[in-house]
Amino acid sequence: MDSMPPITCPYCGSSYTSFQTNCSNCGATLPPPKEIAPEVRAKAPVRALTPPPAPRDVADGYVWRLLLQDGWAIAALVFAFIGGIFSFVGAGLTAGIITAFVGLPFLFMGLPMLAGGGYLGYQRHQLAQQQLHVLQTGADTLGEITELDMNHNVRVNGRNPWTVTYRYSVDGVEYEGSLSTLNTPGSELAPGNPITVLYLADNPEISGLYPRP
Repeated sequence: MDSMPPITCPYCGSSYTSFQTNCSNCGATLPPPKEIAPEVRAKAPVRALTPPPAPRDVADGYVWRLLLQDGWAIAALVFAFIGGIFSFVGAGLTAGIITAFVGLPFLFMGLPMLAGGGYLGYQRHQLAQQQLHVLQTGADTLGEITELDMNHNVRVNGRNPWTVTYRYSVDGVEYEGSLSTLNTPGSELAPGNPITVLYLADNPEISGLYPRP
């Protein structure tokens, strides 16, 4: 007897056991359910999914979801937050003549952390905006996963981010892309597997994966 597999949002990975038109988390349009026999599903080879035609229904607010999956963006927020506290305390202590010798070290530590965290956070936000634009309007092509590595230098809430590296071709030109995610990669992201790559037609170097890990 056929059974309906869980419906997974191709943008944020949320899973649903019954069909609904839009994802409750990111607002994207969900794919229609398909009846697949369990024995067929178990033997099916890994295949790249075909995205819906552009423009795609992905809410602008999804950029914040991308940032929450980005280990470097979260690290930047932590650095900026700690730097802000150090800077605030240091400025207050420095304002008092008696406590200035205590406040200055706080300022010297806090200001670089605040500036560095803010700059890194700005960069990651710009990259997330690019990824959102790719998901909304990007053309699609077939690519291949080349590397899957865990980043041991960053740890967020007990999890290390993963870096997914892939390659693809547009008009005979080879490109390589990568992205970071805190979600544990599935078997479909194993090196050598095919994957659908979305890219900007006017700048093919800017790309992303569909579905988004």
